[in-house]
Amino acid sequence: MSADRTTRFRPAGHRWFAAAVTLPLLIGALGACGYGSKAQKDDPAPVAKGKKLGGLDRVRIGYFANTTHATALVGDAKGFFQKELGGTKVEPAVFNAGPAEIEALNADSIDIGWIGPSPAINGYTKSQGNNLRIISGSASGGVSLVVNPEKVKSLDDLKGKKIATPQLGNTQDVALLNYLSEKGLEVDPETGKGDVSVLRVDNKETPALFERGDLDGAWVPEPTAAKLVASGGKVLLDEQKLWKDGKFVITNVIVSQKFLKQHPDVVEAVLRGSVRTNAWIRKNPDEAKQVINAKLQKEAGKALPDEVLDPAFEHVDLTDDPLASTLQTEADHAVKAGLLKDPKLEGIYDLTLLNKVLKAEGLPQVDDAGLGVQ
Repeated sequence: MSADRTTRFRPAGHRWFAAAVTLPLLIGALGACGYGSKAQKDDPAPVAKGKKLGGLDRVRIGYFANTTHATALVGDAKGFFQKELGGTKVEPAVFNAGPAEIEALNADSIDIGWIGPSPAINGYTKSQGNNLRIISGSASGGVSLVVNPEKVKSLDDLKGKKIATPQLGNTQDVALLNYLSEKGLEVDPETGKGDVSVLRVDNKETPALFERGDLDGAWVPEPTAAKLVASGGKVLLDEQKLWKDGKFVITNVIVSQKFLKQHPDVVEAVLRGSVRTNAWIRKNPDEAKQVINAKLQKEAGKALPDEVLDPAFEHVDLTDDPLASTLQTEADHAVKAGLLKDPKLEGIYDLTLLNKVLKAEGLPQVDDAGLGVQ
């Protein structure tokens, strides 16, 4: 993957945020992480003006209020999407978890969404390939196994411990189950019972349970991982270390197949806004950080303190590339864990419009790892 299409907040001498599409990350997680830190006021709501694309009144865009959805947060707050859409109004919808967003897409309540790989895979396979397409990448990385260092000294100490994940079958849940299996530890995928007790806990509840000692650790995304570290936890494993070149998809952009067919010009405009948002973040990391925190405060009720926000940003890479080959691997892990049966992913990607936008922006094009629509 070319660095030209990956936004990385990493000025010389300091590793920064590089954020921006895996899974149920709950709004409440951010509320639990906030300590009342001040965030810069959000920009005025972007106004739809000019010609409506294809005569369409609105486009409904879904995302989560968390740092791994930074492209959507910034693109909405700064009006990058609205600028590209002209008179077609952006209507944002903030979700608590991936399954709810997939349900909204299936119910024709949203048109385009930022979402993790597991809900996208599950939604696509359950609909027999008829409901969605992945049309862009958004984020890589940003997931860690954080433990109580008094209870878990090393990765060999996991047996008999209580480890949380955000949701049954979500991306982090699959990753943990797969890792435990590779370590020779058996866990029933549905109940979470076995050599390790896997507890499915909302991200908003995880920090409090961790502080009370009810959890020995958690395999969680940012900013929950950073919150646990701020509470005395230790990163025992950064999931990036388990992937080639340290890259794996955590957030994608999806679209309803019906909407894609009927309004390709609108979809292209949103993707152009996404790519340009990433470019803006690259050039303006300090301001982007403030914009994101203001958006989190608006959507989740509280801003993130620097001790949580900074490492959360540092840990995530923002990218237009969907990292398609890692999606197949994540699906294979779900099968191995017993949470998915023989997924047929051919046709899940349609990167035609993204590559058109990337070419126009002078950026390298991306591939679908053979999983594109024919």
